[in-house]
Amino acid sequence: MKLLDKFSIKTNNMHIYDTAFSHSSYCNENNIKEDYQRLEFLGDKVLDLIMSDYLYNTTNYEEGEMTKIRSMYVCENALYEYAMLLNFPEYVKVGKGEEANGGKHRKATLADMFESFLGAVYLDQGYKKAKEIVYDIVIPFIEDKPETFFMDYKSNLQEMVQTTKKSVSYELVNEEGPAHDRTFTMNVVVGGIVLGTGKAKSKKEAEQIAAKHALEKQAK
Repeated sequence: MKLLDKFSIKTNNMHIYDTAFSHSSYCNENNIKEDYQRLEFLGDKVLDLIMSDYLYNTTNYEEGEMTKIRSMYVCENALYEYAMLLNFPEYVKVGKGEEANGGKHRKATLADMFESFLGAVYLDQGYKKAKEIVYDIVIPFIEDKPETFFMDYKSNLQEMVQTTKKSVSYELVNEEGPAHDRTFTMNVVVGGIVLGTGKAKSKKEAEQIAAKHALEKQAK
């Protein structure tokens, strides 16, 4: 796998990387038990830790500012950019139906698989190698060419309601579609009142849309 060669990864466990790039639609068609999602869960936390460590040790920002910057560079849009930079569509395995619908290039899938790849690297090579990859791919976006991948509506909403000391929470309202192509509907609840609703292919993106709607409502 050229991706492993790029990062000088020598492994005796190719299975874990195959799993990291195996979509549920591919697993269902080929009677394979495990897809990428457990590794994505792990990789998400690994990426958060590496980014938190970087921001803590290289800046003097307060907690809120570090949280805002971290969220900008681990959001779905950002993860998709990293995945495309590494040519992930070349490695993604999806079912025939999913492939016909452009599944190899689906933003939510590629974003998730950047995290599942990091999870695989962490298990196979350890934290140091996972950190090396993040510093090679992610950190340059912060240091060399700062980018705003998206407006962090969730953070903006949190800041807005802090002065009123109201709580902000997100609730899953609906989940529909086949396992390999889910659509999520999320509500944002502020002080016990639903202020916005978002619908998207990932919970994170649906939460951002819900927060955006809540901010727009407050601005009227």
